[in-house]
Amino acid sequence: MTQRIKATLEDARRLAVTKQHLAGKLPTKPGFDNILQVFRDLGCVQLDPISAVAPSHLIVLWSRLGNFDKTLLERLLWRERKIFEYWAHQASLVLMEDYPLYSSMMRGFPQTFAKGWGPRWFERNVRWMKHHSDLRSYVLSELKQKGPLLSRQFEDKSRARPRTTGWGSSTDVSRMLSNLLLRGEVMVVGRQGKQKLWGLSDGFLPRWVSIKELSTDEVEYEGVQRSIRALGTANASEIDYHFLRGRYRNLKTTLKRLVDESRIHPVDIDHGSVGKGERFVHAEDLPVLDELQSDEWEPRVSLLSPFDNLICDRTRTSLFFNFDFTVEIYTPSHKRKYGYYVLPILYGDQLIGRIDPLMDRKKETLLIKAVHAEPKAPRGADVSEEIGSAIESLSRFLNAKGIIYSKKVPRFWRRSLR
Repeated sequence: MTQRIKATLEDARRLAVTKQHLAGKLPTKPGFDNILQVFRDLGCVQLDPISAVAPSHLIVLWSRLGNFDKTLLERLLWRERKIFEYWAHQASLVLMEDYPLYSSMMRGFPQTFAKGWGPRWFERNVRWMKHHSDLRSYVLSELKQKGPLLSRQFEDKSRARPRTTGWGSSTDVSRMLSNLLLRGEVMVVGRQGKQKLWGLSDGFLPRWVSIKELSTDEVEYEGVQRSIRALGTANASEIDYHFLRGRYRNLKTTLKRLVDESRIHPVDIDHGSVGKGERFVHAEDLPVLDELQSDEWEPRVSLLSPFDNLICDRTRTSLFFNFDFTVEIYTPSHKRKYGYYVLPILYGDQLIGRIDPLMDRKKETLLIKAVHAEPKAPRGADVSEEIGSAIESLSRFLNAKGIIYSKKVPRFWRRSLR
């Protein structure tokens, strides 16, 4: 018989925050194991090139680990090869131990991405790859003969003029490399600054990696559970948006199977609407849910990347936290409400405000251009002190020598933020 779980909205928020490593004490000296555990519990960490403060993936890890040694992540990527770059819910860093989940998608490319990216994209991609089969052979031959290369080190045999996109120019070679990455034939094997170093997958994959071939159903069975565990509780739309975004083909069937096996349980959330459809919690997280109702739960204050896993689903963020968040990077400056690269403020299990920071690397100074409070944000001196401590921690992580606040700080928090 199916066991139905009852929880409050506060319980659901706290479970999400706890599962996302945003509650409890920070590790005193985070090492390889701490970084890998964050990846295991989140599933993936989104990559983003904007560095107004720091690259998004570094902020995500800092929020969960504190001032960790960034070179440890580099070693895990390029020397230990326990993390690699691939496409999860967006371009992301993912675990090499999860390679079987992604190799299944690679084998089925581009069909495996058709649901998320649409039939028109699928048709264009098939035509493009067929038309550029010689370019594919050339790129793979160059990598085999010369070893890892930057995209600019290939001669673009198509002689096509670069096409302007929102991120700069794109050549046929870079487009081919992206397709070959998704197909699993090439990988990012290093970086020179912000430039990707490309190599053949066969030469980069570690010997210990599992090459077990999983069926579509097996990938979905694992992916659904990973999504629910990373989110604490989730309905079908939230699961579909997370981890293997848009690549759950038989979600209704998979959820029923997991319920029948008692691996997941329906959960009823009282005190407020949390989206349409049945919501689920993983059986392994029921003890965690019980602990949240005791005094053992340890909240803390965290500053979140605008692409943080906790808030990447804007609909869920609004429902759970009553917090409307829009990334205004692409909004004209005169139309921005909060700022260019805003970091939401997580206070326990509530999002109470946001800061608009900028790292001035020439002056080695962290500029706080504005601090915004939500209408019902707590106003005590202890709150502003904790926010100030979080900003100071960010400053140390960025190796800034000082912090400069503007006057755009709520009056009731100004004592500690000036």
